[in-house]
Amino acid sequence: MSLEIIRLDGPTFDAAIPDLAVILADAVAGGASVGFLLPFTPEDAATWWQSIERDVVRGDVIVIAARLERRVVGTAQLRLAPLPNARHRAEVAKVLVHRSARRRGIATALMREIERIASSEGRTLLVLDTIAGSDAGQLYTKLGWTLVGEIPRYAGMPDGELRPTTVFYRELGPKGSRTLR
Repeated sequence: MSLEIIRLDGPTFDAAIPDLAVILADAVAGGASVGFLLPFTPEDAATWWQSIERDVVRGDVIVIAARLERRVVGTAQLRLAPLPNARHRAEVAKVLVHRSARRRGIATALMREIERIASSEGRTLLVLDTIAGSDAGQLYTKLGWTLVGEIPRYAGMPDGELRPTTVFYRELGPKGSRTLR
């Protein structure tokens, strides 16, 4: 298995939109609560990816992709908090692996790279949320993320059902109080 994790910038992000759209549409079709309701097509997904392109080009959202044998099979985002009092933190979002490529360590590789990038960007605190009781929650726990709690009826599933969400955080680097620079 030849797995490669790459960071997508302006031109590479634009070129990857068709592949990213397939992954997002597959996630929604598979029941992932990632912001969209059924019916949801790859065209709908491409439109959404295009809508964040400006944020990617500005560097406010960092998008990475996992390629397996040169095929894009996964993605994750790091959404950098922009306010002066929040520049130490970021949100991890849209950690997606195509259903045909799951159970191969791809999500773990994406998360490790997101953490590495966050550290390189000076971010020391990451947050994310996922459906309560999901496989993703088990993965985040295994990777050392700390469960904060559960919010009832927070996430809308693709079929419209409201489900509880679990919130996690992860401190990067030395623990303890820090000051903003």
